[in-house]
Amino acid sequence: MKPRFGRPDISRYADRFDVPGAGEGLSVTFLGVSTLLFADGASAVMTDGFFSRPSLAAVGLRRIAPDRRRIDAALTRAGVAALDAVVPVHTHFDHAMDSAVVAARTGARLVGGPSAAHIGRGGGLPDDEIVRAAPGEPITCGAFTLTLVESRHCPPDRYPGSITGPVAPPVRASAYRCGDAWSLLLRHAGGRTALVHGSAGFVPGALEGRSADVAYLGVGQLGLQDEEYVRAYWKETVEAVGARRVVLVHWDDFFRPLDKPLRALPRLGDDLDATMRIIGPLAAEQGVPLHFPTVWRREDPWSGLPGGDRRPARHERP
Repeated sequence: MKPRFGRPDISRYADRFDVPGAGEGLSVTFLGVSTLLFADGASAVMTDGFFSRPSLAAVGLRRIAPDRRRIDAALTRAGVAALDAVVPVHTHFDHAMDSAVVAARTGARLVGGPSAAHIGRGGGLPDDEIVRAAPGEPITCGAFTLTLVESRHCPPDRYPGSITGPVAPPVRASAYRCGDAWSLLLRHAGGRTALVHGSAGFVPGALEGRSADVAYLGVGQLGLQDEEYVRAYWKETVEAVGARRVVLVHWDDFFRPLDKPLRALPRLGDDLDATMRIIGPLAAEQGVPLHFPTVWRREDPWSGLPGGDRRPARHERP
């Protein structure tokens, strides 16, 4: 019988924390959950920007708000002074609660759908610093081109629906409804590409014809799904874009502050071991290196990609 208590031991996967380190130029830094910093020394974009990480008790019993001390400490440690864009992959609190504060701190534009715009307005951002994304339409942010493709949240979605008015913290966690869930495709001016898929949900066929060299794949709650779902998720993300390297995100316990070592979510909320039992062999069969990112470390997921020239996605769009 599969245990439902405790939490997976992340040290079991120590050998997979081996994304190549970055030198000069473009890098990706993992900052917990699905917060990722893409930076080339001149331009930078960030997904989510979630650093407050309130405790489970606070989320369940109290109103929550961005913790500016934790936000400033994280931005300083990551070396972030300015960003071109902050892009929440959806608007639950563990993705978007801090996004308006991070955008204001860094001079970034907040990019997303209507729900993200309401978080921006509630956080005091002026309208000209909020970009309403049209699904599938490229947006230029410094040296990056961002394309947001409609997706879905992994079941169960505990706070479904859209945010219909400005969110002015402190508020209950339930105020941060899911809103639009996105698959984010990034293309750097130097030609490197990535998919950030922050939630383990999908729309069948949505990424067909898109391409990305690297996939940052959210696995939160994936371990609660059956094998058929997990295999379909891999097919509709990794295989759909022809990714040649996969880096797993949204596996860490986001109720634990970032100044403590990361650990996996408890099995009551997810089962990382169950996920790995399926996608580990899938990745090996397809010759796709599978990694975990190292928090705070500048990494180059494009270094040493297998297969030489980029493997095209099925029916790739021009």
